[in-house]
Amino acid sequence: MNLQSDESRKGAPVGEPVSKSELDSVVVRFAGDSGDGVQMLGSQFSQETALAGNSLATFPDFPAEIRAPTGTTYGVSAFQIHFGSRVIKTAGDQPDVLVALNPAALMVNYKMLRKGGLVVLDSGAFKDKDVKRAGFSADPRADGTLKEFRVMEIDVSAQALEVAKPFGLSQKDALRTKNLWVLGLISWMYDRETTSTMNYITRKFGDSPIGEANIAALKAGHAYGETHELSGDIAPVQMPSVKFEPGTYRLISGAEALSWGLAAGAQLAGLEMVLASYPITPSSPILHILARMKQFGITTFQAEDEIAACCAAIGASYGGKLGVTASSGPGIALKTEAIGLAISTELPLVIVDTQRAGPSTGLPTKTEQSDLNIAVFGRNGDAPIPVVSARSAGDCFDVAIEAVRLATKYMTPVMILSDGYIANAAEPWRIPSLSDYTPFKVKFREDPEGFHPFVRDPKTLARAWAVPGTPGLTHRIGGIEKDYNSGNISYDPANHQKMTDTRFAKIDNIADDIPEQGVELGETKGKLAVVGWGSTYGPINRAVSNMRDAGHDVSHIHIRHIWPLPRNLGQLLKNFDKVLVAEMNTGQMLTFLKGQYLVDAHGLLKVSGQPLKIDEVEDAIRTQFGI
Repeated sequence: MNLQSDESRKGAPVGEPVSKSELDSVVVRFAGDSGDGVQMLGSQFSQETALAGNSLATFPDFPAEIRAPTGTTYGVSAFQIHFGSRVIKTAGDQPDVLVALNPAALMVNYKMLRKGGLVVLDSGAFKDKDVKRAGFSADPRADGTLKEFRVMEIDVSAQALEVAKPFGLSQKDALRTKNLWVLGLISWMYDRETTSTMNYITRKFGDSPIGEANIAALKAGHAYGETHELSGDIAPVQMPSVKFEPGTYRLISGAEALSWGLAAGAQLAGLEMVLASYPITPSSPILHILARMKQFGITTFQAEDEIAACCAAIGASYGGKLGVTASSGPGIALKTEAIGLAISTELPLVIVDTQRAGPSTGLPTKTEQSDLNIAVFGRNGDAPIPVVSARSAGDCFDVAIEAVRLATKYMTPVMILSDGYIANAAEPWRIPSLSDYTPFKVKFREDPEGFHPFVRDPKTLARAWAVPGTPGLTHRIGGIEKDYNSGNISYDPANHQKMTDTRFAKIDNIADDIPEQGVELGETKGKLAVVGWGSTYGPINRAVSNMRDAGHDVSHIHIRHIWPLPRNLGQLLKNFDKVLVAEMNTGQMLTFLKGQYLVDAHGLLKVSGQPLKIDEVEDAIRTQFGI
């Protein structure tokens, strides 16, 4: 099977039967009911693919319902993986292969499939009532709905039940093994080894009947491909490994990388860390991950609400620890008053905002970049803080370290912007050595001579960090304005002006302590610059690469330091005839850059809850060039 999905070739051919073949990339999307184990299926296939030495990017697509009725579109869970023998930067625009474990999964996902792509169906799930429950007026296998695709029907449910018979499982438990049966088949199709999956099953279930049945289902799915003469139409695909930079690699999600980056940052600062958080999708995994890292001097606290969580983190910083709090958009809104307290007290605090779609509850499991305004401007009073954003799962590690560095050096809250796509996505990541990073050890104030709470470093304007209990350094801080020279409460107008100006200057001066803005791809001047931030990096970079290959004068600029912005960014943007800002909101960065630099920028703005696509960026570039 030669199912190509090359990001550098739009409309690549698919679906041509061949003998054992090679290709450079493919997109597979698994979909089923939220109880079908689709996320485990995708995760294990990703692990197998990483062990095979391929580059990959994943996109877990969760339902928002806690437990929607079985067989309805509201409960469909999907997992998309793009893998190949070259560097992969996105989860892929369109799947080449769709595995649908029930009619609802087919209904939600088949329109995404590339024309000529392959649909693998569990025919045992296509009973009349299930077809109607999914919203089809007739059986889609017979009414022409799938005429543009190749279809492979296998009664996976019956296969799973048959394989499980010797192990004495109930029908319910036996049917739960069908995700492993499918994994076996897809692993055969792409010439994957299944040893890692069998080891995973053994660790999870031991030598219990459930574990034995799952391993048997995995082997049976793999054997099905070998023994049912599929090779006349579908043959195993060989995909050469990627020549990665030498080192030790592992598959990592954005939530993992961010958590480990925070831990590494605390080590580099010489501090113990306290994470105070409240559960919220899609931020909760950070709490779960850090709770398992007590050996690194990390304390985790699940507070009763978002406000208490942020205040507890501030208290930890007051006591000489690194205070961290993590949430998503609704929780950040609740934390806002407490963040203002951290600004007023000038204490280090790292705030993680894993963005999700929509206001209020919105689309809690879908991705968006709609919290830029609240991150930069969303507090009462003049209350600036540094804001940094991560571009990919692996990039979260370095961004977290940078946030800790800024927070401790400048005695300020710092916000990290991630999003649901980055948090849940996974990619191969070269494990760094902490010796590769320059330590930034914190020095607490210990000398009582001339001390008051707001005595400052003349260069950074950061106030002294005095740990309560240090002899001679008794002090108080709080939310009411303090006198610049004594730290006492002050209502003096001139003093408030001075304190406001100083807090602003402290943050503004950080622009001298961050790298100048570079160009990711292309030249530093030209006809068009495509500007992005956060998780739009992959599709923008690939689209710009494709358009440059086609002879167009276009460059890619990606912003990590959202506030303060790099000193040279304004001039860099003015070096281009046109600026296109691509982001997943209604134009927040677009408005920001227009206001800061008065550039005539245009927007590619998307708020569908789904990641930006390469094709969408290419089309927007063509529009700018009038082609």
